[in-house]
Amino acid sequence: MPRSDTPRLPGTRDPRLDAFRGAALVMIFIDHVPGNPYERFTLRNWGFSDAAEAFFVISGVAVGLAYAGRFGAEARAEHGLWPAVQPVWRRAWTLYQAQILLTFWAIAIFAGGSLIFNLPELLTTINLRQVFENTEAALLGIPLLTHQLGYVNILPAYAVLMLAAPAAILIGLWSPRLLLGLSLALWLAAGIWYLNLPNYPNPGGWFFNPLSWQLIFMVGLATGLSMRKGERLVPRHPALIALAAGFLVLVLAWRYLPGLGEVLNHQMARAQRLGAPPLFTAHDKTYVSLPRLLHILALVYLLASLASVRVLCGQAWAAPLRLMGRHGLLVFASGTVLSLFFQVLMAGYGNPAWMAWLLPPLGIALSIAIAALAERQKALKRRPAAPAAAPVAAPAPFVAKAPVPANGPGWSPLPHPAE
Repeated sequence: MPRSDTPRLPGTRDPRLDAFRGAALVMIFIDHVPGNPYERFTLRNWGFSDAAEAFFVISGVAVGLAYAGRFGAEARAEHGLWPAVQPVWRRAWTLYQAQILLTFWAIAIFAGGSLIFNLPELLTTINLRQVFENTEAALLGIPLLTHQLGYVNILPAYAVLMLAAPAAILIGLWSPRLLLGLSLALWLAAGIWYLNLPNYPNPGGWFFNPLSWQLIFMVGLATGLSMRKGERLVPRHPALIALAAGFLVLVLAWRYLPGLGEVLNHQMARAQRLGAPPLFTAHDKTYVSLPRLLHILALVYLLASLASVRVLCGQAWAAPLRLMGRHGLLVFASGTVLSLFFQVLMAGYGNPAWMAWLLPPLGIALSIAIAALAERQKALKRRPAAPAAAPVAAPAPFVAKAPVPANGPGWSPLPHPAE
């Protein structure tokens, strides 16, 4: 998020970044266990965007903060460009490996559920039909990222954006406006002409289209670059704060005020019939249509402009969220496996109400425990090893020697205590 007026000390983490990332991970997990009573309280119920948009914005901020330092002119002049690019692409490789691992865990979980509970329909859900009915093509598409399963399809777009991140950082360091202008142009082109990366063996394109979702990521990246300089990407202004808050209230009324939603949706459909592109008039997630984009940007700006938000995110009650946010990939991966396992478990037992109430809190508690173990392991690695005790030598026998005159042969001064 953009900085508040509170100065950030060098080497400290902004608590908002970890807390909001942890909150996004919690909401993603809840939304990935359909049919539970908690999903009515996640972000998607309060506007057009959901936790996925929040995840991409925060990821972009984190990339700008974590990697941009090595791309500065002085750092590149001293070390070259490759030492800056390498850790970013290494992270992309890690995301790719996590995607492949999660995909095969999903296949195993649903295949096991089909066998244990005698539910063959599990083999045709979450885009698994190709895996079991067209196995050769699906096994080619999985490592190529052209065949993605439901609930396991957010990391491919993130990995692609990490591959493009070095070029984006260089452009952003030179001119943030140019970076955002190019990103906006690509978003427009993808949404108007339906540009997307291909699927195989299924037709169509990626559900999280990197050519469209990159705009949210780049906004976060430009924000992170501004934070490194102690600046705000967008200045805090009362008129902008009022505009963002007003739009969020309008969207909330759009969704829940009787009659208003029908009128506004009718006007959107009418504009589309008159020739307006669906990118501006629909609520499409794949191409991040304008209503979704404006909603997440307004939400981010409003939260970033309230000084109380930073204070709240630093409180003790938000510690579990910050803990999960510091280990985002691990928590996301383990939460994905848990959510898929819970889906199969609930289907096998006929979706009982007690499971819908119990399993999501259990999964969140397990995610916090996993993050705590990772934090402890990280602390142990940072702890300096205790020096090994020197062996105690046997006392040497006393041998009388003739005195050696000072400054004579063999004389050496004792070291100064400071040396």
